Amino acid sequence: MPTPPNILTIAGSDSGGGAGIQADLKTIMALGGYGMSVITALTAQNGLGVTGIQAPEPDFVALELRTVLEGFPVAAAKTGMLFSAPIIRALSPILRRRGFPLVVDPVSVSQSGSQLLQEDAVTALREEILPGCELLTPNRPEAEMLTGLNIKNVEDAFTAGEKLLGMGARAVLIKGGHMDNAVMVVDCLCVPGEKPRALPQAKVETANNHGTGCTLSAAIATGLGKGLPLLTAVTKAQEFLNLALRKSYSPGKGCGPVNHAAALNI
Repeated sequence: MPTPPNILTIAGSDSGGGAGIQADLKTIMALGGYGMSVITALTAQNGLGVTGIQAPEPDFVALELRTVLEGFPVAAAKTGMLFSAPIIRALSPILRRRGFPLVVDPVSVSQSGSQLLQEDAVTALREEILPGCELLTPNRPEAEMLTGLNIKNVEDAFTAGEKLLGMGARAVLIKGGHMDNAVMVVDCLCVPGEKPRALPQAKVETANNHGTGCTLSAAIATGLGKGLPLLTAVTKAQEFLNLALRKSYSPGKGCGPVNHAAALNI
């Protein structure tokens, strides 16, 4: 039996279990990776919303990352909720020296509307984390936040993707879940020197969509860590998320998570 690749998530903790570190680790294991974590913030939340956030000192977050990297050969990593500019600035010098692909999910607002990225962290994210990442995975509001553009359709998403490539990302996947489309969700993949690709998936009608962005980026990182080409890693991650949405259920009150075990037939 081959040894699973070590996949690292750098993100916030979701006490409700549906997003953040918890969603990432479930996804990584379901797809055959060994998950490790650097926790950037603790959130008190459930399906009804976020009631509080506490972040460790930036130096401690950096210590988490250095310690993991000293102890494990990392095959790929992803970032999620990074919360503050000081945390981003503590992590970025270490990440710039990495020898593995990095997927950046620029988490800024929760499904319930709670702010997960402080205002001064947007510039730090744009300047410190985005340049050189192998893939940036914003949803429409996050892409608008980073570019200042108004995105209404796939063509606008392609334009925003090209602008984000100009900021230093090596590839950009703008997620289509926030686009107005009755039957399909279209993610837009932009890679330098290639024609932008529209990657459609059937829309799943469910209220249980907590943690979709975390799940998708973790699945892509796991695919990259297993040596898959970028396009293959993205499309397989789309398939994993689509199934997890179709098999989702509500474990508690409010917005439920996707079913990370769906592919395991549990």
